[in-house]
Amino acid sequence: MVTHFVVHEPGDSVGVIVVEGVKKGDKLNGWVMDGNQSIDFETLNDIPIGHKIALKDMAVGDTVIKYGTDIGKVVQPIKRGEHLHVHNVKTKRW
Repeated sequence: MVTHFVVHEPGDSVGVIVVEGVKKGDKLNGWVMDGNQSIDFETLNDIPIGHKIALKDMAVGDTVIKYGTDIGKVVQPIKRGEHLHVHNVKTKRW
């Protein structure tokens, strides 16, 4: 089975796409490294390799967790399976 995205820790709210060509509606398989588990769901957007995918619904103001670390805040609502990038997540630094 192909691994489409990788999640580092079970508490992370995002995974990282590790294959080319992820398209809206694709059924994806993700690997949670810590615990060696897999998760499956459908993507809601095309997502480029190296970009993030939401593992859960998030509201404006929620904290995004990757590698068990706060990487920013949600500035537009995000649904599970959506692309996370600069259009819906911003750093908390400024």
